[in-house]
Amino acid sequence: MAAVIKESKTDRMFLGFTYLFLAIALICVLYPLLYIVSASISSPTYVNSGEMWLLPKGITFEGYQRVFENQAIWRGYANTILYTVVGTLVNLLVTIPAAYALSRSDFVGRGFFMGMFLVTMFFGGGLIPTYLLVKELGLINSMWALILPGAASVWNIIVARTFFQSTIPKELQEAAHIDGCTNLRLFWKIVIPLSSPIIAVMALFYGVGHWNSYFNALVYLNDEAKYPLQMVLRQILVLQEMNSSGIGTATSGETAMAMNARADVAALLKYAVIIISTLPIIAIYPFLQRYFVQGVMIGSVKG
Repeated sequence: MAAVIKESKTDRMFLGFTYLFLAIALICVLYPLLYIVSASISSPTYVNSGEMWLLPKGITFEGYQRVFENQAIWRGYANTILYTVVGTLVNLLVTIPAAYALSRSDFVGRGFFMGMFLVTMFFGGGLIPTYLLVKELGLINSMWALILPGAASVWNIIVARTFFQSTIPKELQEAAHIDGCTNLRLFWKIVIPLSSPIIAVMALFYGVGHWNSYFNALVYLNDEAKYPLQMVLRQILVLQEMNSSGIGTATSGETAMAMNARADVAALLKYAVIIISTLPIIAIYPFLQRYFVQGVMIGSVKG
């Protein structure tokens, strides 16, 4: 019979503080989520006055109804899905081959290329030169203006390179070459099937970045029909702020009531769109979680 290890008083105190810290962290994470869900089905009157702070009050589904009826939101949703899927594929097509090439010790000049990549992490041309470059390439007001300038992340390339160096045995590559396997076939037939964890992690990182991005759309897109969902949400937030700031200065009672009503509608739409826009990421993450855990452990000490 195994001996039971008795915990000391110090161990129990440490365990108690650990559970307390985790409980506080859980509350800090869950409260904003619960608040947004409750606010999306609560009357804006209770939300704006602060009476609704956790559970829904004055339950109404008008916000979701208006979301389903708003063509601009669904158009933005479709645009975001398109930009995320195409952008993530482009990111993977650039990042994975580049990382694998830099992980090969027999790649001539890999130190030079890695150094050039690292320079871009610390020095950049800035917004105006980047905008001028995108304009000269004829990408303004197109999907590619949101995808090509950020086709590769140097940090993600370094992470993927570390994965290849620590996971793909050099002996396996040498054995494949002895059997007559070319570098391209080695990469496609052997390396890629063994790299599902890092591919899933990179897809998650890049996908979330594309899904949440709005600044590039703000800079490069002029046509509202091409706006992603985050830009539509930004317009709703700006509309709500403008209406809220104008209510107090309105001279006509009828005008004030109309602006107040518009602000309430904007508030309903805001919380409903937040919920709808985060659902795809929440739905996909559980399927990639195990790969994500493997990915963040890249480079750790192995027993």
